[in-house]
Amino acid sequence: MATVGSVTRQIGALDISGPTRAPAPTSSVVRPIHTKQPSQPNVAKLLTKFAAPNLHQGQTNSSNLPPPSSRSGTTQPAIDIGRYDGGLEAENEKRGDVVSGEAADDLALDSSVSRTYPTQEWSLHSFDMGRPLGKGKFGRVYMVRTKAAPKYILALKTLYKSELVKNKVEKQTRREIEIQQNLRHTNVLRLYGFFHDEKRIFLMLEFAAQGELYKQLSKHGCFSERRSARYIDQMTDALIYLHGKHVIHRDIKPENLLLGMNGELKIGDFGWSVHAPGLRRMTLCGTLDYLPPEMVEGKEHNEKVDYWALGVLTYEFMIGAPPFEDRRSVNNTYARIAKVDLKFPPTISSDAKDLISKLLVYDPKQRLPLKDVLRHPWIVKYRPKAAAPDGASAP
Repeated sequence: MATVGSVTRQIGALDISGPTRAPAPTSSVVRPIHTKQPSQPNVAKLLTKFAAPNLHQGQTNSSNLPPPSSRSGTTQPAIDIGRYDGGLEAENEKRGDVVSGEAADDLALDSSVSRTYPTQEWSLHSFDMGRPLGKGKFGRVYMVRTKAAPKYILALKTLYKSELVKNKVEKQTRREIEIQQNLRHTNVLRLYGFFHDEKRIFLMLEFAAQGELYKQLSKHGCFSERRSARYIDQMTDALIYLHGKHVIHRDIKPENLLLGMNGELKIGDFGWSVHAPGLRRMTLCGTLDYLPPEMVEGKEHNEKVDYWALGVLTYEFMIGAPPFEDRRSVNNTYARIAKVDLKFPPTISSDAKDLISKLLVYDPKQRLPLKDVLRHPWIVKYRPKAAAPDGASAP
């Protein structure tokens, strides 16, 4: 039996809702430079074939889970999804309450009756349950396999309705699901379907075999310029796609990014995203270190908040800490953001400095357009030759 144990061990503590950030290293600490980890070609081939695929922009498929390309008559190797610990049943006996009224209506989410991408009808009985991948704020995440052919591997995330209501995020959760179910891009974690029972919502998510990008960044301290540039290349391509769909992400940060089976970047959290055809909003949201000046000053904002966050992300990838962080106080961080108090260590190349400086600009209108980010010399220099000049690339 082929096994994905060596891959799934990398994500044993997966928390899709996002972990608490560890304290950033101080400037006196010498941060290790990332070195590429050994690949696992056999596992990658199996998962490429049998993990549910993520269609790129423009591609659609009415079945929602398209079959793998394999010759008829061939035997599919079984993939070990690990041992189920009975956690869903045990937890459900003592956790959560039945909700009623408007909240119950808001959280009666079922992709089989979706107006845009209806799926088949799903339930817990549709899956073989596997090993736990981790615990989120509102429930658990399990590795599962569809019982029906072609037996795809997914991550099944549970959310307790009463806890969503208690935290006053039921409408935000519904919006997040509605946004993510309509997205089809290589670098956006795919939401294949969703269903609910009396107390819980279940999300059928693409299985991100290499886990959380944040854990990789924490492990290595920072990434090489090559690895950083390739991630930013992919992130930029995904943002162009999202903005083309009138979706502003508003919470770009390492904790919200996952890595696919081939190490490709996946945007995995749309909790603060908004579908805004007018692209002008006032809500203060996101993570402090990534907030742009217009947000910290309480001004109207648009999709260019994501341009700013892309610049912060680029900096943090290479330095290991966001550029405006001031650990003495929140107010100091706010002040540094408002002044664009940007300082570079000598280790960053001139091309990387140029790109970051053109994204971290006070006036949103003056920030470098995303299409120009894809053409920037720093991005082009590290893009794999096989990658299309204006598309996302694998690290």
